[in-house]
Amino acid sequence: MTLTLAALALLTEAAFGYPDRVFRSIGHPVTWIGSLIAALDRWLNRPGWDDAARRAAGVATLLLLLAATILPALALETALRSLSWGLLPLVVLACTLPAQRSLHDHVARVAAALERDGLEAGRVAVSHIVGRDTAVLDEAGVARAAIESLAENASDGVVAPAFWLAAFGLAGGVAYKAVNTADSMIGHRTPRHASFGWAAARFDDLVNLPASRLSAALVIAAAAILPGADPRAAWRAVWRDARHHRSPNAGWPEAAMAGALGLSLAGPRRYGGVMVVDAAMGDGRREADAADIRKALRLFRVADALLVGGLVLLAWITA
Repeated sequence: MTLTLAALALLTEAAFGYPDRVFRSIGHPVTWIGSLIAALDRWLNRPGWDDAARRAAGVATLLLLLAATILPALALETALRSLSWGLLPLVVLACTLPAQRSLHDHVARVAAALERDGLEAGRVAVSHIVGRDTAVLDEAGVARAAIESLAENASDGVVAPAFWLAAFGLAGGVAYKAVNTADSMIGHRTPRHASFGWAAARFDDLVNLPASRLSAALVIAAAAILPGADPRAAWRAVWRDARHHRSPNAGWPEAAMAGALGLSLAGPRRYGGVMVVDAAMGDGRREADAADIRKALRLFRVADALLVGGLVLLAWITA
């Protein structure tokens, strides 16, 4: 049933997304989780403690977060599975975890902004999906940033939730989302969170390992289907470059996307006025534009369809 749940959750989210009216009324599971993480950060992250104590507090925070999310999800899933109509509310809950539609729409807005209104509008649009300094980006930098965000978030925001839903049901998907949200909020190498967020950051790296590799494989397979994309170059880029990325996971889908599109992604980027050195993914051209963003979106749609199709097939085989 977990495979069916993952497939139906992806199909439902792709069709409807997360309605703005619902978000305005009750928020989103990620915002609920974020509120809990913020409270734990205020409560347990004491500036006067030494690094060892703050690291221990960060481990406790992660354990409390997992307990607070997994246990209710398990209880709810157990109760609903005992009902003949229980799959429907489970799908409604599970479809809040992947983010295919919102990811696609946000990246498409960057392409549209560059096409219609030029560089400044593109910088504003891409600032909503990346953390780097966008004011210094040229058009190629804006396009690369959008494509890199699409590749990385396809893994973190789509493939990983689907993977953990398929493996462990609603509780698995909710647990993954909690860990990923914790990493985005406290997993930074800042004076406040370098020690406190260590556990969240390392555990997020671990739980994203399978999805990042699967994401790269899906992009390579999509490149073999989509005219104009290069699956062999995608494979070469993954084999050669992915392990050199500063993230143990982001390099896999980024390298696959770069090779498939004939681009060079990643490399040096500026965050908060500080230049961060990183390896290049792919050996293609650095000059990207809105048309390349559109090609990347088509590649994403095909890879996503392959993911859904694979889950449907596995659900049917194991039924």
